[in-house]
Amino acid sequence: MRILKTVLIFIFAITPWFLQAQTLQPKPTKAQLAWHDMEFYLFMHFGPNTFTGLEWGHGNEHEEVFNPASLDCEQWCRIAKAAGAKAIIITAKHHDGFCLWPSKFSKHTVRESKWKEGKGDVLKELSAACEKFGLKFGVYISPWDRNHPDYGTAAYNDVFVNMMTEIFTNYGPIWELWWDGANGEGPNGKRQVYDWKRFEKTVRDLSPNTVVFSDIGPDIRWVGNEQGFAGKTNWNTLDTAGFTRGAGSPPLDTLNTGNVHGKNWIPAECDVSIRPGWFYHKAEDSKVKTPEQLFELYLKSVGRGANLLLNVPPDGRGLIHENDSAALVGFNKLKAESFKNNLAKGGKGYFLRYNANRVTRALNDDDLSTGEMITLNNLQTVEIKFKKPERINCIILSEDLSAGQACAGFIAYLTNRKYKAVTTIKGTTIGRKKIITFPQTEVTSIIISIQGQKSSTLITEIEAYNIDERLIEK
Repeated sequence: MRILKTVLIFIFAITPWFLQAQTLQPKPTKAQLAWHDMEFYLFMHFGPNTFTGLEWGHGNEHEEVFNPASLDCEQWCRIAKAAGAKAIIITAKHHDGFCLWPSKFSKHTVRESKWKEGKGDVLKELSAACEKFGLKFGVYISPWDRNHPDYGTAAYNDVFVNMMTEIFTNYGPIWELWWDGANGEGPNGKRQVYDWKRFEKTVRDLSPNTVVFSDIGPDIRWVGNEQGFAGKTNWNTLDTAGFTRGAGSPPLDTLNTGNVHGKNWIPAECDVSIRPGWFYHKAEDSKVKTPEQLFELYLKSVGRGANLLLNVPPDGRGLIHENDSAALVGFNKLKAESFKNNLAKGGKGYFLRYNANRVTRALNDDDLSTGEMITLNNLQTVEIKFKKPERINCIILSEDLSAGQACAGFIAYLTNRKYKAVTTIKGTTIGRKKIITFPQTEVTSIIISIQGQKSSTLITEIEAYNIDERLIEK
């Protein structure tokens, strides 16, 4: 124990104590807190572009081009479940204006297509399949419409509100609504002045629990890139005053890291495609990301406190291609194998304070509702001590977010029998989940020292794994 006290004195001596910020800080809503627990779900870009080979349709494509003769939304959901995904977000209307439901406010919809003789409804089939398979259902709807004749006039804002009303009324509950900030010209050569305040009010009135995504939220923010990675420092807070969606959004690096003292709780979502493109293209069948590449994306998104939205575009049959399916199942297998044996569960947790240490089960009980609070100026830290030396190359830290995000800096000390730090890892934010990988190391304990925080940090779990060395983040 004398050695342990020496280690603690060393840790405390080098800790740059930060003053606590004001206790009033942004907190997640109940819906946002539930969103954090979703972690990973699928995006599905589907529409005329699936059949024309385009990424951004022109809006003048003939409706008959859309004909997924073998469409099977239950196949999508079976594969989503096999991949470990918890939801599906579908492009109900992309920039070309084509509606995957028979909207009364457009003449460019599935109703005008050959598919099912105009009686088909993708949103109806997918929402029913998601409910059957226990998946959340989300909708992407682009405000840009390169087909609608009213686009570029005040009347189009009425059209867009009516379309959203149709979706929420007929296909709800809608878990997440995805707004693209694109704003180009319509068929009349004009750009639309979007009435975003009205759009937001419409959603809140129709479905208060729906989380809304865009560059600036109001509930979820774009991460600032389409490569699927969040910043190593990732605050769930963002300042939005003076910014707009689309071209007027915050700088990309700000979207990637958030604002440490941001006034709004708007966490990051990482969108990326399993293929080079967003819509299905046969030429990309051999370019699907491997399970290992998907695992790397998981580490750089979920492992940095964000959520991962992986695009898996159905093909012209209306099915997820076999190559995509194999990659998804392989990824989930890698994830399950990597995190099946939490070595920390076999250890003993300690809450450490100079001259006042105690045992705790709250740090390694596999329960995110329990934890240990680390306050400032009280020389506190936490430890997982193994029964015997263990070889590990991955630790996972979790922070309770219900009262806001607190940790601004930490050091993980991986120590040997003599409490000598054989590996020292410095980090900034923790958030809901922080996955840290490193070269395999034999250790007897993990000590976590909070170096800076906005308020008291509640550490809810410390996990330790020995994963395939090929999977650790380079």
